[in-house]
Amino acid sequence: MKAIATLAILSLTAAVLHAQTNAPAAKAAAAAPPPAAPSAFEKFTQDTKKPTDWLTWDGDLRVRNEYFNNAISLTDTAVGHEQDVIRFRGRLWATATPVDGLSFNTRLSAEPREFLKPSFASSFRSPPATGSGRTGMEWRYGIFDILNLKWTNAFNQPLSITAGRQDIMFGDYYDWWLVLDGTPGDGSWTFFLDSVRVSFDAKELKTKFDLIALYQSARPGDWLPTLDNSGPTTSNPSGYGLTEQNEAGAILYASNKSLKNTQIDGYFIYKGDSKEFANGDNADIYTLGAKVTGTPAEHWQYSVEGAYQFGTKEDRILGTFAERDIRAYGGKLKASYLFKDKLNNQVSLVGEFLSGDDPNTTGTDEMFDVLWGRWPRWSELYIYSYIMENGGKIAQLNNLGRIGPSWTLSPIKNMSLSVMYNALFAPEDPSRQRDLNPALPGVQNNLFSYDGNFRGHYLQTVLKHTFNKHLNAHLWAEFVWEGDYYAQRDMMSFLRGEVYLTW
Repeated sequence: MKAIATLAILSLTAAVLHAQTNAPAAKAAAAAPPPAAPSAFEKFTQDTKKPTDWLTWDGDLRVRNEYFNNAISLTDTAVGHEQDVIRFRGRLWATATPVDGLSFNTRLSAEPREFLKPSFASSFRSPPATGSGRTGMEWRYGIFDILNLKWTNAFNQPLSITAGRQDIMFGDYYDWWLVLDGTPGDGSWTFFLDSVRVSFDAKELKTKFDLIALYQSARPGDWLPTLDNSGPTTSNPSGYGLTEQNEAGAILYASNKSLKNTQIDGYFIYKGDSKEFANGDNADIYTLGAKVTGTPAEHWQYSVEGAYQFGTKEDRILGTFAERDIRAYGGKLKASYLFKDKLNNQVSLVGEFLSGDDPNTTGTDEMFDVLWGRWPRWSELYIYSYIMENGGKIAQLNNLGRIGPSWTLSPIKNMSLSVMYNALFAPEDPSRQRDLNPALPGVQNNLFSYDGNFRGHYLQTVLKHTFNKHLNAHLWAEFVWEGDYYAQRDMMSFLRGEVYLTW
């Protein structure tokens, strides 16, 4: 109930701010068709964000109230099956351009969290860390999640070089599959990669090439010091983690637009894992993939992507570590019809397959690894369910098949409403979890039936509204009716209200 009340308060606050901000402008627009001059506040923000010709800065504040039930526990009989938390993410960033083509970019970010119910997070528990979850404010720490130097038009060529901490994403917009989030351990707070990126735009070939080398440390303070303590404490003896292992990597990505209304991408990705935390991996993963997107007719769009993985991974089988060969594959597709009507109606069919480990092959690991794609790409809810399935790793999606329709429209100006349904399947049963390490927290064998492959029915609905250029908000709901893959057959739920302010 606290979550629902908070959602209503956030929405009401946004509406009031919208009315206060836009009422004078609306009256002026009715009286005089030409656009009104920028308000005093708007002029102030424009002037302050660029105090000199070589310096710009900006900031934002995101407030989220998230409530979820059974998403982590997979059953309503477990302690802490309900979670209710308010997340306050604030960021400040700046770009300095001392000379043409050379820029220094930085961003400072923090996200304290107010737990309204006892925390599920191991970082916020009563001492010792195995104690019960705590309520109240978890202040966490501040971190520079962008700190890089970028050189464009390098050597007077269509070449750019970016070195340092940066955000990198490949694939379709907001559907980035294998490369986006290098820091899944802190949720959507940050998603950077510590890397060097070289991009070359071969315009005569209509092809863009990217080469990236990276090294991602599992702990927040290893490369750069954090503001306040991100390391071990009495109540958090392991310290905070950005991911479960140190990760080295290389990415070669090419994108070609030679064919009319078509884009063809190809890539090679290497990811080397070195365990840092107890549930981390030791692995060498090689991925070959391709993606084709296009608009074959006026109202139609499509995207098809697939990848094959090979290499080695060290798995714990019945308490003993053993290196196994990786043979895994995955793919996804989306086909959309755009009505291009007054309500901007769009309908889509989406599907995805991520291979699972065959329990009958002891020397081979067929489990697909989403690499740096551990983020809520299609579901804010279902990423939590994998904590109990993959040794405590959030958003480590695999052993998954899904398919279903979606529908979006704009009922009024600056508002969107979307609905999506997916039927969820598991290609393999979860026997691998039973064999990996029964003592590991996060592997709960009694939560799975071992006698079914239907994960459940998934439903999502999202309402978004942009009030003005400085304020937007959304209401988000998701539900999963568990299928025979699970033992308890309870319903998972997720509710979120968000207000997002930018300077």
